[in-house]
Amino acid sequence: MRKTRGGVLGFRLPRLISTIHGQITAVIFACLVIAFVIGSTLESWVRDEYSAPDLEGMSARVSAIALVLAKAEPHERDIVLMAANRGELSLIQRPISYFDNVSTTSPDEPFIQVVIDRLLPPEDRPIPYGGWRTFVDGKRVLAAKVDEETLLVMELQPERFLRTDALRFGSNYLVATVTLIILFSVFSVWAITSPLRRIASSAMKADISLGPAPFEERGSVEIVALARALNGMQTRISSMVEARTRMLRGISHDLRTPLTRLRLRADRVSEEEVRDALLADIERIDQLLKESLGYLRDNHQYEETQRVDLASVLQTVCDEFADMGHDVRYLGPSRAVASVRPSAITRAITNLCENGVKFGTKVEVHLLMENAGAVIEILDDGPGIPETHRARVLEPFFKVDSARGGSDKGFGLGLSIVSEIVQAHHGTLEFSDRQPEGLVVRLELPGQSMHQKL
Repeated sequence: MRKTRGGVLGFRLPRLISTIHGQITAVIFACLVIAFVIGSTLESWVRDEYSAPDLEGMSARVSAIALVLAKAEPHERDIVLMAANRGELSLIQRPISYFDNVSTTSPDEPFIQVVIDRLLPPEDRPIPYGGWRTFVDGKRVLAAKVDEETLLVMELQPERFLRTDALRFGSNYLVATVTLIILFSVFSVWAITSPLRRIASSAMKADISLGPAPFEERGSVEIVALARALNGMQTRISSMVEARTRMLRGISHDLRTPLTRLRLRADRVSEEEVRDALLADIERIDQLLKESLGYLRDNHQYEETQRVDLASVLQTVCDEFADMGHDVRYLGPSRAVASVRPSAITRAITNLCENGVKFGTKVEVHLLMENAGAVIEILDDGPGIPETHRARVLEPFFKVDSARGGSDKGFGLGLSIVSEIVQAHHGTLEFSDRQPEGLVVRLELPGQSMHQKL
């Protein structure tokens, strides 16, 4: 076996079609081979088995007999025509004036004949007198000029007219077209569409955690290069986010020492009003650090999906708020098993309930089943969120002070955490008004395999 630069020749060939360009070339080559083999078989079958008129062959016969008549004496022409008409031909001599009423169309012409002539016009010579499509009194004819006064005319029968040459070429075109469509359809699904859908599905499920490569590096060279580039991008993004998180955690941790010293010094201030103001500011800074660190933990990104009793998780959150004296109730099935990240869902519902009791007096947590998925609704009787701000409230540190309380009502991180948790579950988060007043937060977790018990 001959050696090449890339290795053994027998193992070099698959590399030639490892790219999409090479695969397309291989598909076209295979199509040509199939079209040649099948097309030649059909052409042979049509030529040998199908009894259809050959328009180009008839034109050649008419022209040949017209040449013989042109050389014959006047009294010999009848003998020549009699001999020519002994076969299936029907030839007759007509004066040149016979073509005075010639046309190129006929109302009685079959539609299939028009289509064939338009798509596959005859190309061989000799061309009949007046062209390939000549009609006299509605009848299609082939004519050849004998002399300046005489034409040799053959009348065709439209009801049984279907050209053999059109069938031969049409079968070749049909085989080539169908083969191309089938091969390229299979190729596009196998080499392009399916890998791109696989990558798109992986992209929908990917997160910023430093886990295994989410994109499978399998397929053509281009698809593998795309998957490898996306895996590299995901790794770089994860590393960048992790570095940012470590930096902010370090800053937050370092700030706690001076805050502790400030708190101790503020306690020594003799003026009570000034001391209380200083301690309130220090407490607010400390709370901001705690919420920022909680936002940066991203524990939900690393938590594994588990099958848990979602109804029990929601009931536990509501009971904890009720134990602290808040009016928070759970309404839904007593048992509902779902595949979720339990700690992340607990954190999301807790944040939403905290917002509800912070801006309202009563909170209800509903669990529903829709389209085989889990739907959680948190309803409160607070002032709600204006529709113009519902997209921005999911941004970190954004607050709608005019609608949801003053500047001392949190730091705008709770809904950002909820949004990221819902996205990690490939779900949706929506806000709507509650009547007569309040807010409805709807979490949809699609595709969850759930079983409920009332």
